[in-house]
Amino acid sequence: MPKLEIDLSHSLIDALQAERRLTGETVEHIVSRALADSLQVEHATLFQVSTAGALVEGVSGEIISIKSLKEHGDFGLGTFAGFDGEMAVLDGHFYQIRGDGTIGEAADDIKVPFAVVTHFVPQAPFDLEPFSSLSDLEDQLDRHRSSDNRFYAVRIDGTFQSIKTRAVCKQPVGESLSDAADAQAMFDFTDVTGTMMGFWTPPYAKTMNVAGWHIHFLSDDRTKGGHLLDCAARGGAAGIETLSDFRVAIPETAAFLKADLGGDPTAALDKAERDPG
Repeated sequence: MPKLEIDLSHSLIDALQAERRLTGETVEHIVSRALADSLQVEHATLFQVSTAGALVEGVSGEIISIKSLKEHGDFGLGTFAGFDGEMAVLDGHFYQIRGDGTIGEAADDIKVPFAVVTHFVPQAPFDLEPFSSLSDLEDQLDRHRSSDNRFYAVRIDGTFQSIKTRAVCKQPVGESLSDAADAQAMFDFTDVTGTMMGFWTPPYAKTMNVAGWHIHFLSDDRTKGGHLLDCAARGGAAGIETLSDFRVAIPETAAFLKADLGGDPTAALDKAERDPG
């Protein structure tokens, strides 16, 4: 990234250090956030289409195009209409990982029911210690969060000893996420090099997205991937970004407007998103 060198007064330096101690953010992030606010430039924004609660209720029809999503982020995850596979967004490319194991780049005119994207700029790159499970990995990632009440994006690059993923299989639009989970395909990979992309959602936003870590995987050769269920590695390179803004595009489709979204989707999301063992 470009670097900027400027002279600041002692009072501003003192204020910066006080903010750093209070929030746990880096000075670079505090300054970038202040400049973005002053110049009215979007920064550290999480952009989401629809809600996980709507997916649970089967609101899985076409809502927003890949072309429109590209305006809001170059990194993220999601799914496709009728639960036709997993979405992995990496370096501005939107990949569709289908239940039959095939992976291809999604065309701009394809519309999707749910996605979460951001322009990823890690504020705190770090090296991972060896981990033997997804739970171990999440424990390490948690050490780099300063709060349970903020949103975070994470990217992890490395060679993994084992990766277990799943991809939902296409269902008729209107079928619930639980039904799609019953038909999901499981994949096991060993000694695979690739990238994990994911987000941390605070517990208070559990109707919006999967509470806690939600991570997808894509191999470097673009032949392996899916929603991450388990993993192990001798280490890896990671970066986390604290997301200051959370914006949701509320669908205007009849299916969304008429859906009963007042329930707690946690149990259904756990069934669909966690390793069934």
